[in-house]
Amino acid sequence: MPFYRKLGSIPHKRHTVYRQPDGSLYHEQLFGTIGFDGMSSLLYHVHPPTKVKEIKGAKDISPKVAVKKNMQMRAFKGFDVPAVNDLIDARIPVLTNTDITIYLSRPANTSEAYFYKNVDADEVIFIHEGKGTLKTQVGNIDFSYGDYLVVPRGMIYQMNFEDESNRHFIVESAHPIYTPKRYRNWFGQLLEHSPFCERDIRTPENLETHREDGDFVVKIKKEGVLHEYVYGSHPFDVIGWDGYNFPYAFSIHNFEPITGRVHQPPPVHQTFETSAFVICSFCPRMYDYHPEAIPAPYNHSNIDSDEVLYYVDGDFMSRNDISKGQITLHPSGIPHGPHPGAYERSIGKEKTEELAVMVDTFKPLQITEQALGIEAKDYYKSWIH
Repeated sequence: MPFYRKLGSIPHKRHTVYRQPDGSLYHEQLFGTIGFDGMSSLLYHVHPPTKVKEIKGAKDISPKVAVKKNMQMRAFKGFDVPAVNDLIDARIPVLTNTDITIYLSRPANTSEAYFYKNVDADEVIFIHEGKGTLKTQVGNIDFSYGDYLVVPRGMIYQMNFEDESNRHFIVESAHPIYTPKRYRNWFGQLLEHSPFCERDIRTPENLETHREDGDFVVKIKKEGVLHEYVYGSHPFDVIGWDGYNFPYAFSIHNFEPITGRVHQPPPVHQTFETSAFVICSFCPRMYDYHPEAIPAPYNHSNIDSDEVLYYVDGDFMSRNDISKGQITLHPSGIPHGPHPGAYERSIGKEKTEELAVMVDTFKPLQITEQALGIEAKDYYKSWIH
């Protein structure tokens, strides 16, 4: 995040002596990105973060591609994915390319048996159903329906849930995830015309410092392979930290839609960006107020991007027969637009209660084997009157 945060106890000066109550040193760690050029934080550990006791093994969990070159509009029934106890096993890859993998997940249990670290990608975990706490090295973040949890690569974390009713839409990014550049000044501050600001962003709190030794399993994903490491001290042993690289939460309900006299293009809904894709939030809002406005979106051609929509709640007015948790994919190269009748029935309407997440990728997406198992067949024919 492009703003400074500090939590816990840290020395007055970086890279200097900082002693524990027994006289031993705290162990400083630079947690950074893009070499030494990106955002970073300095963490101060009770134990060295390098105490590996055992490496138990590894397994390939990379997506299995069924359709490598897709040129068909598709839909997937997200609520058909099964509930799975394990946090990582619950993640079902649906769409992927070298920049991004999109998962559906229905975890039925917490991840207290192990800790997780994804060194392949930044993660955006959208909470469709469920409540709980994201527990990390640098503090905890409570989450609930509508929250985006943004977890930078390399952050060790657990997810604790209140109950078994959890549904997540997850985006894994091979590129750093930022807030939209056009909404920031060159200092990184979100500007007055931004649809959200720093006050809406929730950062880690309640830093827990565990001093115990033992056997602590950390599952680390690198290059699509999940490695199981056993560390000799608790991963959450940070006494304090400061910097710019940390997880955070933002609620889709705090996104303030930008509207106009006529239909506004999708970029006004942009919430996050990378160099390879954008994430947008479609939220309840007033419709266009030109007396002859057509609120439904015009037909448009995806020449340079694949469009993915994840339907969360409400009445998505440009679609027919869409259910909660459904994903639609409109690939680059062919136009798409409102379903039959949607254009006409939108005229004269004053507002919408739709809630959806959109991902536009700049490279074509591939379809996984698991995705074909939940596909709504013949979606591409649904524009026939």
